[in-house]
Amino acid sequence: MVMAVSFERYGRLYYLDPGPHRPRVGDKVLVPTDDGPEVAECVWAPQYVTEEIGGLPLCDGIATADDLDRDEANRVRRADARVIAKRLIRQHGLPMKVVGIDFVDRRPDVDQLVIVYFSAPHRVDFRELVRDLARGLRARIELRQVGARDEARLQGGIGPCGRDLCCATFLKDFEPVSVRMAKDQDLPLNPLKISGACGRLMCCLKYEHPLYQEFNAKAPSVGTPVETPAGDGVVVGHNVPSDTVVVRLAASGRRCACSRADVCSPRQQYEASSTTTPDAPLPEDLADVVPDEPEAAPKTVPMSVPTPTPETMAEHSAAEDPAATAEETTEQRRRRKPRRRRRLHHEDEGDAPQ
Repeated sequence: MVMAVSFERYGRLYYLDPGPHRPRVGDKVLVPTDDGPEVAECVWAPQYVTEEIGGLPLCDGIATADDLDRDEANRVRRADARVIAKRLIRQHGLPMKVVGIDFVDRRPDVDQLVIVYFSAPHRVDFRELVRDLARGLRARIELRQVGARDEARLQGGIGPCGRDLCCATFLKDFEPVSVRMAKDQDLPLNPLKISGACGRLMCCLKYEHPLYQEFNAKAPSVGTPVETPAGDGVVVGHNVPSDTVVVRLAASGRRCACSRADVCSPRQQYEASSTTTPDAPLPEDLADVVPDEPEAAPKTVPMSVPTPTPETMAEHSAAEDPAATAEETTEQRRRRKPRRRRRLHHEDEGDAPQ
């Protein structure tokens, strides 16, 4: 069985093995972490899944009243630490921006640990800031610089699509995104249109990019003359989500949307397909078979009536004799070159009778 929890409302989901526990949606449970068990909210109740899913961390049980009080106290400490860190950064005049605060009090090697996540345009010398923070918070201090994408993940927000940011909800790893992906999808190369909340290229540009690559590899390019059910025309655009091609008809000049299969013949799609396999070799029993040689067409001889002679008259009389005709026919058969026949050996039918 598998269950999903979240440390923050509408935050990223983490999957656990419920074990013997059966929490319901909204219950507080203990999740094992590197710094000890932490309180999280159950978002998906335990469900049965296939046996292929395994290796998930085991839930530590339902959170008790003491665990809930400790979690609420840590929330207050994190809020106070954020205020103190911002005030000290302004006093030192450092180009830093506090992104998040994490308070750890269950690590065996330290009593209390405050982790401050910040963003900066370049490296910052914060040695004096660490001493002042340790004195003001009375705890061990760790400062960790994060990038623009991690900053958006920690802070959260709403993307241009109107939904929560992918990096703050379900996206675990950041994959490289290039401007080529936007070009392949015919998107405007305007930074304001293709950039996310972090100021970098939107991660969702990579979601549909393989679909556009496959379509562009098989569909005719813009400007190619094609034949459609409505008549001949020229390709003027593509519509990848609907798998159609926009064609301007040569006769009327109007535009129509045709399916990609209508403008590409099945043979062209088969040859352009990446799954096309070379022709299979001939069977062994047919590899040595010599094809029948076509008989030579009879030559056309100009017809002329020769003058009859005694020799030709004798030959004519001999040809009319049945015995002589039979002898000549047998002699011609002997001189004729034997023709090789094709013999197909079938496993079920056996060899042809001799």
